[in-house]
Amino acid sequence: MVDEIVFKPVETREELEALARLAAEIWMDYWPALIGEEQTRYMVEMFHSVEAMERDRAEHGYEYWFIQSETGDVLGYTAGHDEPESGRYYISKVYLKPEARGRHLATRTFAFFDELCRKRGWHAMRLNVNKGNELGLRAYRGNGFQVIDAVVNDIGNGFVMDDYVMERPVSA
Repeated sequence: MVDEIVFKPVETREELEALARLAAEIWMDYWPALIGEEQTRYMVEMFHSVEAMERDRAEHGYEYWFIQSETGDVLGYTAGHDEPESGRYYISKVYLKPEARGRHLATRTFAFFDELCRKRGWHAMRLNVNKGNELGLRAYRGNGFQVIDAVVNDIGNGFVMDDYVMERPVSA
């Protein structure tokens, strides 16, 4: 169990490069069994490369954080952006290294987002999760998220994301 975790904002080009390497490592470990290696590689490039993260920051206001132990060990990363039109925060990414899973870091990540949402005046958080991602679904349901929709999004190259949309109110 990790005593304390820190959410370190990703700010520099060097940090984005380190985050892209971490994303590729986590994704290539976890996702090929669920969606295949070809789609995994495509999604890493489309959504987790330095260029993709720079685009999402510039065009959609994405924010990225390393999830770290108090000693600075990187355990994973998270990202999202404000949705002022709906009064919600969209959590785009919560990804942990294999050795960090099962240690309640998702719960602490949602507590981090709760605080961020309260400061910004948002009433809810939402996210998308692959319908076959049982580990993610368990973590999200266990943290109060409920399915509000099901969507299939064409992401190009013959691939789709077949997801549940989940939401939970911000804690008081």
